[in-house]
Order: sequence, then structure tokens, then C-alpha cells
Amino acid sequence: MSNPAIPPGWAVARLPQLVAPGGRFVDGDWVESKDQDPKGAIRLTQLADVGDGVWRNRSSRFLTPEKARELRCTILERGDVLVARMPDPLGRSCLFPGNSQDCVTVVDVCVVRPAHDGVSARWLSHFINAPHFRSAIYRLQSGSTRKRISRKNLGTVELLMPPTNEQHRLADAIDSYFTRLDDAVATLERVQRNLKRYRASVLKAAVEGRLVPTEAELARAEGRDYEPAPVLLERILAERRRRWEEAELGKMKAKGKTPKDDKWKAKYAEPVAPDVAGLPVLPDGWCWVSIDQLAQLVRNGYSTKPGPEGAVRILRISAVRPMSVDFADARWLPGTPEDYSRDLVEPGDLLFTRYNGSPALVGVSGLVRSVDRPTVHPDKLIKVRFLASELDPAYLELATNTGASRRFVERRTRTTAGQAGISGGDIKQMPVPLPPRAEQSQISDETERLLTLADRAREALVANALRTARLRQSILKWAFEGRLVNQDPTDEPASRLLERIRAERESANGQPRRSPRRPRARSPKA
Repeated sequence: MSNPAIPPGWAVARLPQLVAPGGRFVDGDWVESKDQDPKGAIRLTQLADVGDGVWRNRSSRFLTPEKARELRCTILERGDVLVARMPDPLGRSCLFPGNSQDCVTVVDVCVVRPAHDGVSARWLSHFINAPHFRSAIYRLQSGSTRKRISRKNLGTVELLMPPTNEQHRLADAIDSYFTRLDDAVATLERVQRNLKRYRASVLKAAVEGRLVPTEAELARAEGRDYEPAPVLLERILAERRRRWEEAELGKMKAKGKTPKDDKWKAKYAEPVAPDVAGLPVLPDGWCWVSIDQLAQLVRNGYSTKPGPEGAVRILRISAVRPMSVDFADARWLPGTPEDYSRDLVEPGDLLFTRYNGSPALVGVSGLVRSVDRPTVHPDKLIKVRFLASELDPAYLELATNTGASRRFVERRTRTTAGQAGISGGDIKQMPVPLPPRAEQSQISDETERLLTLADRAREALVANALRTARLRQSILKWAFEGRLVNQDPTDEPASRLLERIRAERESANGQPRRSPRRPRARSPKA
């Protein structure tokens, strides 16, 4: 045993030594798919049902009683200790709580049924989940890709066995502590769900003009004028056209051409306006706009497959998640940044996902807030660049991930060959609620403040959840070091219990009980 400090009255034992006649220390049954019948009366429990100290009750497979008899299956009994011989985690144990119908289990679950009043199944399951036993299991695991422990090796692991009465005291104490920990975990999970709803409500209020006082309200209260969003949109559209004309003149000048009249201006493609039918009514001073109306650039990225090495960073598709861009999630391209100038990202760019295996992650956007080195965006990300002086990109980031804008993306998402996707043309048509310029910044600042508070609360919840997991293991460790409950010197030592179980097994097998060897009397000295 790795821990030499054995409390008084305790004994070192192995699982097979705890099994009395009529008990079991066996693997589950080899039940193949062809043996199963969804209409069968016997339930086939699986690895997914065996939790770390808790019965999960997840499986839904069955076989007939006739097939169970043919395969000589072991019918589970209430209180059986089930040990998972595969991760995760390896060697986790729980008690079978019983079921309204007969149950068997799969071969990768070991069944331990002591069948003796002197061995508490509750205590035994807790001990198997304790750090001492779990560490020994890990040392005996085998397999390269799918780790497992054989029943034979499981049966060699030593455990510290307390007297019977102390087993019950330990099991009661552990259950009491774990009940309180479970209550604490349930509270943490409830708070996490509330935080998720809180984040959603903050974003919803932000794009509905309910998070901060609107510019229209402030202007009325202060007796001043303000620029409403429709006027702002007119200036943006005028600036958009002006930049296009400058670019076209630059192209003609580079070719040595000079326009004779303004007919060339007719080539300008007006941006797509949003379809406002069915969209919510906006606050005073707001208006619906499309991404196409606000953007000076909407472009897919670089399409050649990157590699693990190179000099130029290129983002992976997974780098963009709702309201975030992870620049550490990247690969590399050869050459220099100048080779990819068309596809480099800049602060203020909004990146949208074009494809993903999960529809929930299609068309989500993240804002490029800063770039520490030249970075390329790939073909499956869409780059949108706005007229930065006229718009707050942080507001547009939250608006495009929320409300009617997000619902528009969900309706436009298409699935092909297992991949959900959306086009740049869809992104251009996305409706966005546009407030006045000053209000955009007020909304984005207040949203950031509130979401930062929520993130800090979530981090605290995660830390507390980790503490409860560590405390659970500490309780088991203290329990099996004899430090959790008081010991009673009048309890029958565990060694006598083990001797009785051994004698009962030998008697059941028709073997005579061998008395302990007594030392020979020494001859008196002459």
C-alpha cells in the first residue's frame, strides 16, 4: 500500500477478498448490437450511466430475457458497486440504485457485490473514488488511444478497510458532506444560468435603446438639437459614394485617362437597403440600416491552405466566436505580409464566420480591436470594414450578434454536406439597428462595463466550482486516512471480518478451513 499509515483496527485488502459467497466480482456482459432489441424487457446499462459517485441514468438500450439467459448475463441488484474500466475518469464508481425492470451492464463496467453484512457498499464505492485508489488504477491502466483497466488488475489494487461500524460512520459522514457540496454546486449552476440570461438581457436592451438614455430623450431634456440616425446614414452614404468616386478616378488616372463628363458615375452600385418588413419598431432617432450601407468593404479571405509553420499569421475559422477574436488560434503562411495585403485585418474590422459545423456559430462576428503583428483572415471568414469615423465598431459587434440581426442570419443559414454556411451577400443584407453616433459609444461602453462584471462573476463561479471538486477529493482522502470520523476501539478489527469472509468462501467451495498456524513451543534451555 502506498500509504503506510494504517489506522488502528483497519486492514489491507483487495476487492476479491471482500466478496462473500453469493457475491460477485465480475465484468459486465458482452452484448453486441445484434443481441439488442429496443422492445426488450431488460435494460442494458452502459458506461455513460456510471458517474463519479453518482448514477447518471442516461442509457436507453435493451435486450430480451431470452437473450440475457442465452448470454448468461449478470442481473444487477440494488446496491451493486459499478466500476467503469474506461475513462472519463478511469475507475469511477457508483452504486446501482435499482430499476423498475431488470438491468444488466456492458463488459467495460465491473460489478462488485460484496454480499456480506460486514462490508458497506456505500463505503466501498466512496473508497474506489478516493485519490489513493484512483492513483493506483491510473498506474495499472493499459491501452494507447483508449485507456482501460482490466478486472484482473483492478483486483490487485490494495485498499484500506475499516471495521464494519466505522465503514457506516464514514459513509454517513461522506454522504452528508457530499449532499452539502451538491447543494453548493447546484447553486453555482443556477447562478451560471442566471448570468447567461443576464448577458442576453443586457445585449437585448442595448439594441432596443433601453440600456442608456437615448439621444432623443437627452436632447429633449436639455433643450438641444441632435443628429438622428437617418441623417447620419445620409452622411455615411454620401461618404461611401465619395470614396468610390475617388477610387475610380484613381484607377482612370493610373491608366492615363481623364473623364470627359460624369457618365462614369452612373456605374456606382447603390448599397442594398434593409427589408424592414416585420422588424421591431426602434426608438426615436434610430433607424434600420444594412451592413452594405455602412461598409466600405465586405470580403472573403485568403483561400490557400495554411500550415503549422511560416512567417505570416493567419487566423483559423475557430478564432472568431460571438463578440471575440482569438489571435492565438492561428496557423501560418510562407512569404511576407506584403504578399497578403488584400487579406490583412486592421483594428476596427468586423470578422464574420462563413461556415461551421454548428449552425449556432455561423454568421457570428468578432471585432478586431488591436493587431500586434500582420494577420491574414482565411476564406471562411468574412471581413467587413466600416467608415470608422462615422460609426462605433464595438456597437456594431454587439448589434450583429443580437436580436433581429442574429435572427436574420439564422434564417439565411444553409447546410450542405454537414457544414452550415452563409454568404457575403447575406451579410451585406443583414439589418442592423442604428442609433445616433454618440449613443452608439454610450451603448458599447455600458455594455462592456456590464458584461465585464458578468465575466468576473463567471470566473468566480468557475473557481468556486473547482474548489468544490477539490474539496470532494479532500473529503475522500481524509476519510480513508482515518481523519474524518472518530474511531471506536471497541469496534471489531477489520482483519477478523476478512477472516470470516474467507472462511465462508472456503466453506461454500467445500474446502476445509485452515486454522491459523500457531508457533511451536520452544524446548526449555538445558
